[in-house]
Amino acid sequence: MDTKCLQAMLQEFADVRDWDKFHNPKNLAIALAVEVGEVLELFQWLSEADAADVRINEQLKARVSEELADVAIYLLRLADKSGVDLDAAIAEKILSNGKKYPVDRVFGSAKKYTEY
Repeated sequence: MDTKCLQAMLQEFADVRDWDKFHNPKNLAIALAVEVGEVLELFQWLSEADAADVRINEQLKARVSEELADVAIYLLRLADKSGVDLDAAIAEKILSNGKKYPVDRVFGSAKKYTEY
């Protein structure tokens, strides 16, 4: 995924509609949370088995795909408007998580780093 290219496309999309004035970090964070809620809603009453079948349930997969795209769009806009280099932030977080969750201590475990 070319983050910078997508952010430029989203900026242009907002500019031609005169929406940039609405895209401040607060509004984008709220919109992001709303869209994450819509992803959760898709899975809310599914059994674990039905939720795991999202790859083969084409109707559910299409709906999840659409909502995840909305989440990604608002995440990219929020990062851009907040001056966050999302690529760098993700890379740093993966390194940080690697230190918090060393393989030899967490392999096969869902425990939080504060629990071991």
